[in-house]
Amino acid sequence: MLRTNTCGELRITDTGKEVVLCGWLQRFRDIGTIGFIDLRDRYGITQLSFDQNRNKEIFEAAKKLGREYVLQIKGIVAERTSKNEKLLTGDIEVIVNEINVLNQSKTPPFTIENETDGGDELRMKYRYIDLRREIVRKNLELRHTISKFARQYLDSQNFIEIETPVLIKSTPEGARDFIVPSRLNQGEWYALPQSPQTFKQLLMVSGFDRYYQIVKCFRDEDLRADRQPEFTQIDCEMSFVEQEDILNTFEGMIKNIFKNVKNLSFEKFIRITYEDAMKNYGSDKPDMRFEMKFVYLDNVARGFGFNIFDDAETIIAINVKGASNYTRKQLDELTEYVKRPQIGAKGLIYCRVNEDGTLKSSVDKFYNEEALKLWVKECNSEKNDLILVLSGDLNITRKQMNELRLEVAKMLGLRNPEKFVPLWVTDFPLLEFDEDSNRWHAMHHPFTSPKIEDIELLKTNPGKIRANAYDLVINGVEIGGGSIRIHDRFLQQQMFSLLGFTEEQAQYQFGFLMNAFEYGAPPHGGIAFGFDRLCSLFGGSETIRDFIAFPKNNNGRDVMIDAPSEISTEQKKELGIK
Repeated sequence: MLRTNTCGELRITDTGKEVVLCGWLQRFRDIGTIGFIDLRDRYGITQLSFDQNRNKEIFEAAKKLGREYVLQIKGIVAERTSKNEKLLTGDIEVIVNEINVLNQSKTPPFTIENETDGGDELRMKYRYIDLRREIVRKNLELRHTISKFARQYLDSQNFIEIETPVLIKSTPEGARDFIVPSRLNQGEWYALPQSPQTFKQLLMVSGFDRYYQIVKCFRDEDLRADRQPEFTQIDCEMSFVEQEDILNTFEGMIKNIFKNVKNLSFEKFIRITYEDAMKNYGSDKPDMRFEMKFVYLDNVARGFGFNIFDDAETIIAINVKGASNYTRKQLDELTEYVKRPQIGAKGLIYCRVNEDGTLKSSVDKFYNEEALKLWVKECNSEKNDLILVLSGDLNITRKQMNELRLEVAKMLGLRNPEKFVPLWVTDFPLLEFDEDSNRWHAMHHPFTSPKIEDIELLKTNPGKIRANAYDLVINGVEIGGGSIRIHDRFLQQQMFSLLGFTEEQAQYQFGFLMNAFEYGAPPHGGIAFGFDRLCSLFGGSETIRDFIAFPKNNNGRDVMIDAPSEISTEQKKELGIK
């Protein structure tokens, strides 16, 4: 080894010890006849001390070193006279007797500090330098820690980790596939997996009983903060189980990770149905760190001559505790927020419950105090509260109010990243109808089993069928989702038929799976967790890029290696591509 110790482990008890350290020169401080270098490696920072009066040659050599030079130094550990409580090594320094430059460095394009002066694109281009920053390194260390405890838990529950293929067959359902040309079978194409779904089901047919894999998946879709073209899942499947078994098993995994990583304990996770989530929060992934459940004013706000309410399909309110002192400017900002094209509301109605109990609304022209008291009663409002109201078509207004609820919570500081409220959302619709294609689509995927009691609706009322499916939501983020799967060929064929597949199309795309169901497929189900999202949640960030070693930018490009890129004419010819 080129070193005896790392830059993060020396303590006051090591005083007098002769050590050899290796690392990068973070900064040099020249104070007359004394100089100091902060030497950094993955484990921390150690201060190096140089004294011109003690060793002029070493002192002069140190002054010629540049930032990010890779050094090996030899010296003696000594107690610092001016200690640094922010560093674990802040009680000591190393008096240097020898310096060896292992490699020089050009001046970095940005400062390698937590508060760097480099923009996103610049840091992405030089990601290998950005990864030297402590804040980025700790994100990847957190990722490693979470994966370690996930594996430990699953191993303890008799799961076996099995790798599934990366070059597979393209399927028409779901997001767009990334496709890969075959040289040996020209004119034919592989696809990169959006998930290992069919393979993990085949492993259940194979009798492996409990499978997991921390696996790369690929989706060719538009990007945002919580999406990347390649992402990682904790992918799991179990045999001989019902929904309750899966919820309990993986609730245990998430609890185990929280306990080991955050030292947080939880009682039983909250459970709500999809229908209740949409009715009370306007979202299938509600943020439960705060209240503000929807209140429907349909029965108390109509018939007063206010056409915006009278003509609306629904009138939805939220009660904001202690917010009656919102200024007109703040209310105008909220109004402009909901009128943004992304949300699309035409306006915002409010009613203040003043400290003296009087009521003041933006529609006093239509509603006297007695009428507004009906709002207050429905919303269970108290003095100093603020009622916010939107109206319109039911589904659209629910989505708009969900956005308003989240924005108000953000303004009030209620979306604390260090507070976690996990919940299960269950009983999703099995299908959703697409007007453009004029057919049903699977809300999750075509292998999701309907609730047993709803199977009879397959022929009569498909839109009312509930899926035997579930999502894990934490702080308004979908962390994982899964379902009990279909394991019967006839039922799977019925599902494909309902989704618009001909019998020939279903056989061509998924015949291998339906054929497998004829050889003793056990009842089975599973779940997949968005590993990148889980890491960003634990790290208190809204973007998963911070927790991926080499992420793509918002255009799906790796600006560091400049990919995607052109390929040569020779390569195209070999692949049969014109």
